[in-house]
Amino acid sequence: MKDYFLSLFEYNLYTNNKISEAIIAANSPQKALDLMGHLLTAEQVWVRRLKGEYKVEVVLWPKWTADKFADIIESNYQLWKEYLATAAEADIDGPITYRNFQDKEFTMRVRDIITHVINHGTHTRAQIGVHLKLAGVETLPVTDFSYYKTSV
Repeated sequence: MKDYFLSLFEYNLYTNNKISEAIIAANSPQKALDLMGHLLTAEQVWVRRLKGEYKVEVVLWPKWTADKFADIIESNYQLWKEYLATAAEADIDGPITYRNFQDKEFTMRVRDIITHVINHGTHTRAQIGVHLKLAGVETLPVTDFSYYKTSV
């Protein structure tokens, strides 16, 4: 299971970089910047929760510039890679308890959280794509998982 999730985070790394490059090429439309900042922050929040930070406090919608994205994308990937390298297989199937930003407590299985992080990234990159199109971008990078698996 850990190898499977690692492969998804490799895909996530690839597609985050592609969409970040598209944001830069489009002269960084504000809504696309905001969404990318949110996507990257959410990845950090979830890995910190899995590493035992019971309540994580961050700005969920940071005002980052696009020139910061490449380093943050790489750092996030390394955080997830390290987490997966140190987690036991049994931990992946087990639950964790965390608090959301409204201080409400939840318990979820780790694998469900990881699945959420990957799905959230895909969803948010699609939203970014819409805003890039609205900003005049004619061709978006291909970010389909099947394309990634057959081309990289």
